[in-house]
Amino acid sequence: MKSTEIRLQKFIADAGVCSRRAAETLIVAGDVQVNGKTALIGQKVDPGQDRIFVDGQRIKLPRAEAMTLAVNKPRGLVCSNDDPHNPGTVFDLLPPQLAARRFFCAGRLDKDSEGLVILTTDGDLANKLMHPRNVVVKRYQVKLVNPFPTERLARLIKGVKIEDDWFRVERAALVNPRKDESHELDVWLHHGKKREIRQLFLALGFPVKRLRRYQIGAFPLKGIPLRAVKQLSSKEISRFFQTPSAPRPNHDAIVIKPNRPSHAR
Repeated sequence: MKSTEIRLQKFIADAGVCSRRAAETLIVAGDVQVNGKTALIGQKVDPGQDRIFVDGQRIKLPRAEAMTLAVNKPRGLVCSNDDPHNPGTVFDLLPPQLAARRFFCAGRLDKDSEGLVILTTDGDLANKLMHPRNVVVKRYQVKLVNPFPTERLARLIKGVKIEDDWFRVERAALVNPRKDESHELDVWLHHGKKREIRQLFLALGFPVKRLRRYQIGAFPLKGIPLRAVKQLSSKEISRFFQTPSAPRPNHDAIVIKPNRPSHAR
């Protein structure tokens, strides 16, 4: 069953035609058709794809207001509506009442990464968040297997060429450094390539142990528990496009403004 499918009698009730029980009576009487065929009790329909008629009149769900959600994704889930190789997706975290709505994943995290993911029914917002011309800063907490030295920060900014393409970040900072090195960094990226952070650090000889996105623009993940979903207000959505604050004083940072947007994720 597709995740967007619901029982026919629920669809009829949600469309405001009648109650679920009355809808069942209509179905039994043969007064309901789905895609030109007489409907059956217990049948499931996809509101976005199927054509449903009651007494010869097509019915549709009321147009819902656009909705945007912030999700704290755990490791092990993919940011895909349908992936046969990975049955667990970020959409599994949605409460049942939202399962029938069509959400877009506005900027993905790979299966092994965690943190802030934005789901929205607003296609324009999704495009705005993901289009390269819009500089939307994403901040990541990177934990490494081995400590990263201060003198290598500039190389993260300059980047590394991997298979005819450059991988780099816009800002890099050591978090709580000791002896001019740290296992943890704060990095900033704009839009980008798949697994760019992991590939960049690995190319420099520093495998990533944990990768967590904790902020988009000026909107933080803070306050949203792991696996939790929060519906966002228009004010909160506007924060995606605001410039984030500078690193905390206990960061040892190097910053170089890019000449072009980095394509990284």
